[in-house]
Amino acid sequence: MSTFAPTIFSGKRFAVVGLGKNGLPAAYGLRAMGADVVAWDDNPAARAGADGLDLRDPAQGPFDFDALVLSPGIPHRLPKPHPVAKRAIEAGVPILSDVELLFQAVRASGSRARFAGITGTNGKSTTTALLAHILERAGLTVAAGANLGPAALSLPLLPHDGVYVLEMSSYMLERLASVRFDAAVMLNLSADHIDRHGDMAGYAMAKRAIFDRQDERDLAVIGIDDPGSRDMAAWLDTRPARVVRVSGAEVPLASGAALPGAHNAQDAAAATAMARFFGISDDIIAAGLLSYPGLPHRQQRIVTIDGVTFINDSKATNADAAERALVCYDRMIWIAGGMAKEGGIEPLVPLFPRIARALLIGRDAPEFAATLTRHGVPFDMAGTLEAAVPAAFAAAKAEAAPVVLLSPACASWDQFTGYDQRGDRFAELALGLKAGGA
Repeated sequence: MSTFAPTIFSGKRFAVVGLGKNGLPAAYGLRAMGADVVAWDDNPAARAGADGLDLRDPAQGPFDFDALVLSPGIPHRLPKPHPVAKRAIEAGVPILSDVELLFQAVRASGSRARFAGITGTNGKSTTTALLAHILERAGLTVAAGANLGPAALSLPLLPHDGVYVLEMSSYMLERLASVRFDAAVMLNLSADHIDRHGDMAGYAMAKRAIFDRQDERDLAVIGIDDPGSRDMAAWLDTRPARVVRVSGAEVPLASGAALPGAHNAQDAAAATAMARFFGISDDIIAAGLLSYPGLPHRQQRIVTIDGVTFINDSKATNADAAERALVCYDRMIWIAGGMAKEGGIEPLVPLFPRIARALLIGRDAPEFAATLTRHGVPFDMAGTLEAAVPAAFAAAKAEAAPVVLLSPACASWDQFTGYDQRGDRFAELALGLKAGGA
């Protein structure tokens, strides 16, 4: 691994808008590679943390940039384009993600490092981390990041035999121009981010972009456990890349403790197919599946107190993701709620018999309460995690339920800065029960 030359983007001028997890590293990274960078965030607090950057609103004045680097969470089309995106579109300036600029920088540096892209409504973080783990165990030079972990433009320059393993959100995939993934996977499709993509067809088109520009040298991995993915598989059959279909019904090469359930079987199958593409033997892949430690906030076992195990699945921000946790436990106390996605928890009704009691938190707790009431599931309106965790522990003991599961089926922004802060707070509260001798 090495750093990029300070002349990669000499003579180029970029506007970087949104100085968060992706934008700030992008601004500093582009500047370090010789670009002229104007940076902006509508939030004054974010601007205050951007030391040394040329802070100006690029929506004001002439729009003389080679590209606009827009943070993934800022819309450029739906539901309403940000003013700076409107200026870029009017000026014919491309709107790019930081992954696009990483790819350009790697190729401009002369490196032939391979790119693996992972997307899907659910499971992409696990598959990204799992593939990176397997490749590292095999001795390859790996840099993993993008939507998971480090931002793309904070990753190092890899040698010819290195592999970038990148989790790609639909927002990032909409803003690619030249990226070609040597190996790409689309795991599954269910309703998510419809406000940004208009409808399921628009969302599927955004996800499908992970296969753009692939040729006969490349690998396209596609899930087949839902109708949208099966449609995409049929489309891939008309394309030049080699296609591998994966399903949760497959038996993995090895079953690690951090990969429970059929959904993780699909993730393991996808990582296996991609690792084989990169020349890794099945023996090494199996060892990687067994030794994979799991992700924080994804069915993460926090502590067991008096026979009750507290599990942090805060990354379950929609019903489909929560379903993947609920199917793994026969009887549980369920903590759920926050900012619900379209359809709420109706898709989880078949799993309601597993729920001994629910503790509801966050903005859309009343909507969840109505659904639970219709199906006879007992619940308490806890409101906050601070109230829900001790109440869940008491309920687990009263109901002889061995698991307290935080799998909210909701976004977290009503009460937290992100699912990670929500999960960390849950873990802190659960560990506090043990420390307090509850």
